[in-house]
Amino acid sequence: MGDAEPGAATPSTRLIVGLGNPGAEYRDTRHNVGFRVVEEVARRAGVRLRGGECNSLVASNGDLLLALPQTFMNRSGYAVRCLVERHELPPPSVLVVLDEVALPLGRLRLRGSGSPGGHRGLESILESLQSDAVHRLRLGVREEDDQVGGEGLADYVLGPFSPAVRERVEEMIARGADACESWLAEGIDRTMARFNAGS
Repeated sequence: MGDAEPGAATPSTRLIVGLGNPGAEYRDTRHNVGFRVVEEVARRAGVRLRGGECNSLVASNGDLLLALPQTFMNRSGYAVRCLVERHELPPPSVLVVLDEVALPLGRLRLRGSGSPGGHRGLESILESLQSDAVHRLRLGVREEDDQVGGEGLADYVLGPFSPAVRERVEEMIARGADACESWLAEGIDRTMARFNAGS
């Protein structure tokens, strides 16, 4: 960010937020694929996610800010609002990466606005920012033939992927990171055209 004061941001600064739950016991669950995508983006960018800002692990690389809220999923909005206010970011400069149980495993869906679609983490963010103009990248986590819904939904998303699909999960994480990099380089429209149709 050049010679800008700490915390100040240029209009081109963008924030990618991965959603998940902190703690080793949650790392490999379906609910934490958002964390894993942002960790992969950080690895590719050569930056390390560290604690200390807005109850989040944060990394920066020029005009890119990466964050993993450590508030637990349903309270993600508190951390995101803190980051947005501190860095003076408009909602469309934020990309939220999250799991989506309504999508089959491996499917990606990028949108520029809209409702949270029942996802409590995204709902918390939209409510905290008082805007639905937050970009979001959903990653499908529903395995084939799995019937998901009702009271079993929470247990499903907090459960691990089956060993048989681990390779497909890793491929999805990589494609999710590709989509984040495309969003940064080409914008949302081109990225939607490329990844929504091709996954």
